Amino acid sequence: MEDSLAYALIQAVHNFGAAAAVGVPFFSLWPARVTQAVRAKLVRLLWVAWAVQLLSGLLFGAASLYYYGRLPELQLVATAALFIKIACAALGLVTTTLLVRAISRHEALRSDAAWWLLSALGAIALVAAAFLRWFS
Repeated sequence: MEDSLAYALIQAVHNFGAAAAVGVPFFSLWPARVTQAVRAKLVRLLWVAWAVQLLSGLLFGAASLYYYGRLPELQLVATAALFIKIACAALGLVTTTLLVRAISRHEALRSDAAWWLLSALGAIALVAAAFLRWFS
């Protein structure tokens, strides 16, 4: 029971991070075009979302080690999906860090390329999560 509660709480945090990692970049590209000031706030929120994804993912592993003394056994498809999710989260965190630095130097974020990349990373990570869930 205690382990289920821990996993459920970690999953809830992970889900909020995933929602933001997918939703924020797509919102920033919305046809109404958000302002640079709004994008500056959104990129910070997105940085937190990617950090939450990485940290909560680590917590899943830590909970497995704590409660069962080992990491879960994953099928090949699930292992590949996990690595894809980790890569997306790492790239998302690096990209948002670069955007935050650009904002701190008062550089305009004129290009949508980074936001399209972040949108793709969020979508790919979300799809990989489905494969990880059902092939683990």
